[in-house]
Amino acid sequence: MLPGVYETKKKDGTTYYRASLTFKNKHISLGSSLDQNVAHQMYVEGQRMASDGNITISNFTAYLTHLSFEKAVCILNYRDNGIYIKTPIYLQKGFFLYYLTKAEPLKFDNDDLFYYSSHKIMQRNGHLFVNDYGMQYNIASRYGIKNYAVAGRDYEFANGDDSDYRYSNIIIHNRYHGITQIVKNNKTWYVAKLHLNGDVIIGKYTSETKAAVAYNKGVDFARDHGLSKKFIENYVTELTPKEYADLYTRIHISDKYKAYILSYLSSSTT
Repeated sequence: MLPGVYETKKKDGTTYYRASLTFKNKHISLGSSLDQNVAHQMYVEGQRMASDGNITISNFTAYLTHLSFEKAVCILNYRDNGIYIKTPIYLQKGFFLYYLTKAEPLKFDNDDLFYYSSHKIMQRNGHLFVNDYGMQYNIASRYGIKNYAVAGRDYEFANGDDSDYRYSNIIIHNRYHGITQIVKNNKTWYVAKLHLNGDVIIGKYTSETKAAVAYNKGVDFARDHGLSKKFIENYVTELTPKEYADLYTRIHISDKYKAYILSYLSSSTT
């Protein structure tokens, strides 16, 4: 048997070969193959990652043929930082890199290290997910970015790098559903809208919180008058229940919005 390789069998009796190495007294599994020579090359590349100081996190992909880039990152991080992490994380000063692909890594604050060291990031249709308790969660929600949020309107990355998820780099403009921030005559307004056949303006408000409550009141008005369509409502965390109730009572939703809803309901029943 070639070095670093051992033979095993699948449940159906098929023979395959697993590769592994021991580095700094730690046994590291490298992967498997139906071909013993391929498994051996995984071992050779893994050994080189562990021992060759000329291979760094900046150039390691040039040295990979059979070993996965995820496993290479794990080995390099263990070699350079003394911590073995099962997910493809490489520690930097004050933050860490997560190698979702060979190319551009994602960047996160060290506050998120525990979470991503135990949750593997996956990509689907341009969205980044983790499995948590059997459910898939979009990682953007961890940073206050809602599933319906639009880049450039509801949030932006301060340095223009959409792979940089460090907290200081994420700017949230619109935290609530149905709310759009606008600037007019050097004054910031928050517009609450309900989407039916296009967007219907509920009102324009001086704070995001007021707009969020107005949106909820607009949804309630539509529902109370017979609109059966389900809408996402806003959970306004910065208000106590009493403060929310007081603001809800005082907040004004436009007469034009009310008239539109009543007309919409009337036309849909005829």
